Amino acid sequence: MKRSVTKPAAPVRPATQPAEAFRRSRRDRAVETAQDYVEAIADLGTTVGEARVVDLARRLGVTHVTVNRTLVRLKKIGYVNTKPYRAIFLTDAGHRLAAECKRRHETVTAFLRSLGVPEKVAELDAEGIEHHVSPETLAAFERRIGRR
Repeated sequence: MKRSVTKPAAPVRPATQPAEAFRRSRRDRAVETAQDYVEAIADLGTTVGEARVVDLARRLGVTHVTVNRTLVRLKKIGYVNTKPYRAIFLTDAGHRLAAECKRRHETVTAFLRSLGVPEKVAELDAEGIEHHVSPETLAAFERRIGRR
């Protein structure tokens, strides 16, 4: 006696994730990367005197190839100036973005500390939150910690 085996239906992809959602997600990751890089370049410039590819790779935990590819994109959008075998410099737009990122990071960290979060944990958590917090929420954090 032969048995009839029915194949399970292929999973149906929900229609609630249009292509725009994926484009936005990729764009948001690119913005986050740009913010991390300009913040690191500014910090290295302040603490070490200059930012080099090897320093960025070490700080961000990526390869020098990844740093070079990202710097090409940052140069195209006007955040950095680079020359082969030279330090990396922020443009005026890069300096503005770095200052904004630093302010956001400091605000989120201070807010988390005001809740009793230990300093090291607040620093680590702020690194992710700072990129995704809305201007309205950031303003509420600033009011809570007395910065506005």
